[in-house]
Amino acid sequence: MKVVIVGAVAAGPKTACRVKRLLPDAEVILLDQDDLISYGGCGIPYFVSGDVSDEKELRSTSYHLVRDEGYFENAKGVRTITSTRCLSIDRKAKAIEVENLKTGERYTIHYDKLVLATGSQPRKLPIPGSDLKGVFSVASLHKAIEIKRSIEKGEVSQAVIIGGGAIGLEMAEGLADLWGIETTVLEFMPQILPRIVSPVFARMVMEHMKEHNVQVMPDEYAKECVADENGRVSKVITNKRELPAQLVIVAAGVLPRGELAKNAGLQTSATGAIVVNQRMQTSDPDIYAAGDCVELLNLVTGKKGYAPMGSIANRQGRVVADNIAGIPSTFSGCINSFVMKIFDLSVGATGISLEVANAEGFDAFEVFCVQSDRAHFFPTQKLMFLNMVVDRRTQRVLGLQALGQMGDGVMARINAAAGLIERRAVVSDFSNLELAYAPPFSTAVDILNAVANVADNVIAGRMSYISPLEFVAWMNGEQLHEDWMVLDLRHARESERYAETYKDRWMALPYNEVRNGYAKLPRNKTFVLLCNAGTRAYEVQVFLKTQGFQNTLVLTGGLNVINRLNPAWLLENKK
Repeated sequence: MKVVIVGAVAAGPKTACRVKRLLPDAEVILLDQDDLISYGGCGIPYFVSGDVSDEKELRSTSYHLVRDEGYFENAKGVRTITSTRCLSIDRKAKAIEVENLKTGERYTIHYDKLVLATGSQPRKLPIPGSDLKGVFSVASLHKAIEIKRSIEKGEVSQAVIIGGGAIGLEMAEGLADLWGIETTVLEFMPQILPRIVSPVFARMVMEHMKEHNVQVMPDEYAKECVADENGRVSKVITNKRELPAQLVIVAAGVLPRGELAKNAGLQTSATGAIVVNQRMQTSDPDIYAAGDCVELLNLVTGKKGYAPMGSIANRQGRVVADNIAGIPSTFSGCINSFVMKIFDLSVGATGISLEVANAEGFDAFEVFCVQSDRAHFFPTQKLMFLNMVVDRRTQRVLGLQALGQMGDGVMARINAAAGLIERRAVVSDFSNLELAYAPPFSTAVDILNAVANVADNVIAGRMSYISPLEFVAWMNGEQLHEDWMVLDLRHARESERYAETYKDRWMALPYNEVRNGYAKLPRNKTFVLLCNAGTRAYEVQVFLKTQGFQNTLVLTGGLNVINRLNPAWLLENKK
């Protein structure tokens, strides 16, 4: 059998090596238009930042061999052709026409099975100056090398990142943290990480970035890149201001490279992605496709979508190889799990956000939970924040987001949740999920169990709540609720200053005095029950209901969340 694979970054090499292990006598040809292949694209921000010192580390195995043409041919038995572009597919003749980009030579390669792993391409900005020197997209390792060389030469003191998604934020961190470059992130949408995390988590991340000297501008977009007298970018004009910049990185998302398949008459989606079945076959059973170029089923929404991730590409590459070798194998879809580092924080998500859930027609709500990521008495404990999105009618968990200190804690909860969400788990499955416990690693009732318990209380009608952003808007005077009053359940040392400052809307009654002191509370108010995390507030809400106080609202996440949103009124009271 002769297997030809077009694309040699993630899915392609995985397919090639797996085919050779399953079919040692097969002839496998790996083809790519670039001369740098099989690299960890997700590591590019860390190479630019300097965390990864040499680009070869992104192309090396764990045993320090560089994955180049010689490596694949000598170690894997895979014939590898680089700097060669596939021009067209002749499905009837089962052949592809290719062109050597260095010599211009064109020739034909026949196949028994063809695999398209053509990946993605950066979304281009249709604005003047987008092709100036100093304006880059993170499209390849070559681009990353150019960016880093420019920084090392001292050509960059100010940078603008266009796009507040994961790649844009990772690039911003690298530029500001290790290179000390004055960095600004522009995001067209009202929040960073749009449609991925809740507005609360997005604002927490944004405030954290500001603390590390990265300016984040949501609701702002680039209109033009302007050159200096040498033709290099010198500033970015947005819809609101002008920003000086000697480096502009466009991280506005990617699009699938499906043109080759489309021109060959294969079925593609409206977005240009290649349509495949669960065996990763295209509409031609002898042609497979995998990686960033294909359309995927979202296992939460049940709709086709797009998920360009290296981890998914590698899993698909294995499925392709199995089926080529005659081993029935399927890839059912994905739920878009991710985790990332932002300075001292880890942020992750799996499934869908509340915004997406509502857009997809679910009767969805979200709950927040805050508690220590390990036993509260353990000296290295830090707060972790979870946001669970639930369908009210079915109690199915649709998504989970997590934010906490840099480490493995966030990823552990996201990974556990991903396995359940993929299998359409409900709230009770999370409440009863068995998780390993020891004080250095977690609490006895893990936060993943605890957030599900909060959701269960909401579904059962035991808990009524308001979101942190709604509370902030009320305190800022942006929303009028004249009958609202805060009932601060913290210790007097924590609450007395707020009660004094906001006399008309803030009362202090410590948690352990509520049962003896509730009679003095006015009954014509809707009490916003406030503590540090929300646990004490919920207990007080249950008690007050038994005493006839029906209008109470728990501030989910308590002041632990509000503290990280940095509203002006809170900062003033911290002085």
